[in-house]
Amino acid sequence: MNVNQLLKQLVLSELEKAVDIYLEKNNLSSVKENLKIRIEYSRDEKFGDYSSPFALENKNILNKNPKDIAEAVLAEIQNQSFFEFVSFSPPGFINFRIQTKFLNEYVKSVMFPSVVFAETPKKEKILLEFVSANPTGPMNIVSARSAAYGDALANLLTSLGHTVKREFYVNDYGNQVYLLGVAVLLRIFESKGEPIQFQEEESDEPVIDLIKKRILPKESYRGEYIKDIAIQCLEDASRTKFIFDSVSSEKWDEVIDFLSKYAVDYNLSRQKEDLALFGVNFDLFFSERSLHEAGDVEKVPTILKKEDVTTIDGKLHFLSTLYGDDKDRVIRREDGRPTYLMADIAYHYNKFTRGFDTLIDIWGPDHYGYIARLKGAVKSFGKADESFRVLIAQQVNLIENKEKVKMSKRLGIFQTMRDLLSYLGKQGRDVGRYFFLMRSSDAPLDFDLDLAKDESDKNPVFYIQYAHARICSIFRELQVPMDLKLLQSGVSDEFLKQEERTRLLFWVARLQEEVYDTATSFEPHRLTNYLQSLSKSFTKFYSQKDNRIKDKTGNERDTLLALVLYTKFALESGLKLLGISAPEKMSKEDTEQ
Repeated sequence: MNVNQLLKQLVLSELEKAVDIYLEKNNLSSVKENLKIRIEYSRDEKFGDYSSPFALENKNILNKNPKDIAEAVLAEIQNQSFFEFVSFSPPGFINFRIQTKFLNEYVKSVMFPSVVFAETPKKEKILLEFVSANPTGPMNIVSARSAAYGDALANLLTSLGHTVKREFYVNDYGNQVYLLGVAVLLRIFESKGEPIQFQEEESDEPVIDLIKKRILPKESYRGEYIKDIAIQCLEDASRTKFIFDSVSSEKWDEVIDFLSKYAVDYNLSRQKEDLALFGVNFDLFFSERSLHEAGDVEKVPTILKKEDVTTIDGKLHFLSTLYGDDKDRVIRREDGRPTYLMADIAYHYNKFTRGFDTLIDIWGPDHYGYIARLKGAVKSFGKADESFRVLIAQQVNLIENKEKVKMSKRLGIFQTMRDLLSYLGKQGRDVGRYFFLMRSSDAPLDFDLDLAKDESDKNPVFYIQYAHARICSIFRELQVPMDLKLLQSGVSDEFLKQEERTRLLFWVARLQEEVYDTATSFEPHRLTNYLQSLSKSFTKFYSQKDNRIKDKTGNERDTLLALVLYTKFALESGLKLLGISAPEKMSKEDTEQ
């Protein structure tokens, strides 16, 4: 489907033609390039389907009051058969209502029977990196939000015709991974009956000395899940022998490195299980360790512009202030060890070497300050600013009984993604994904656990799914196959003129442009809003006695059947893009029709 075929785009095109005529008649063509012409949805349907603030936004350029501008432009609308009416409303809006006949033909010929989305003229190869949770422990709630957001976004970008690959970056290298191995080793001692202590204040005492005293360093990991890793590791006799032989001969680095890798593999396998439960599948899990082992991290100073790298006080700096950062950043320490930034630069350089045109990263809420330095590095090694984009998945607050649920590692209350999915039950995947997606990702989210557990249509995702299931029940009851080709020949404009029918047809006709706008804005919550409105329009239609299909015959029956089938396909398509199921049967579906 061509972008120019979108209904909103067709309205915009008609407005642009009228503006051109108005400018030419008034000898104003010279100001055209300064004008702002845009179309938006009407804030109140009584004014029309679409509106434009053209008269309001350009009054100073055209040097006239908005009402005069609007009326003059409206007089030049050429395609009168396209609109039911065009009008002006204060303080300066031009309003458009689409003719039912046009809507009917548009839905029949452009949108259905196969649902094809509008593709962008410029198709790209995109690498979308998201979640990338540290493999030092279970996946948390913010990671779950990132998973829902990233997976839906990948679907949406694919609908535009882009080639999208999903990638999870595994931070399996560095001090935190080392400390993970230390924690597992101490818990192994504990499982063998040796008491361990917990360091309360950080000190300069070497970690190895603390291990010998059976003291777990303060900065290491203390979660109960470490005990599970330790016990699992000891189940293999050969591993147990290696561990205690290494301890006996004081080969501490060897045993800690072994346990670090084991713990990372263990945690990552659990994270993959959680993601599978959530319906999220990655094309690649990319190892940070592989970059270090290949020597790619050490090459970073040579891939950045020579003038962007300098040594200050024995430390190698990337001059990120040249790219808008608040200070220059160390990429290699005095002792030669690379910083996390240096590894991240190597990773993003590696992404481009794999042939991707555009990189999109979804990061957690505490990474805003990191954006400028990494975007600066991408520019420094020669890539355009628009080729790398960072999106933020903000903090999640779990709400129960109208109060925030306290996250507690000690008590294990909703600390992990798995806890949440388990709490939500058999519908956890659909409910979780929808709730994470129904608000803008860059704003904190209050996740209402009570509403999420509600199995009635008060639950917003069930409200949409019930609408879909209800339509399926209509066809089952009437024993009619869901085949648009059998119905469309009988569809008549005459039977679409009632308000509820026309409104439902319009909401169906918005599907493609809603998907396109959602994908190009990187805002999946816009699609959840659309599906709510479409379901609401269907419910209003369905509640009218005059729309009981079982009481209709002939073309009116076929027209109504086609209309609800259009609605079914729109609901199903939107839910699929969000990674949510569209069940044909639900326990509370209303089969009265």
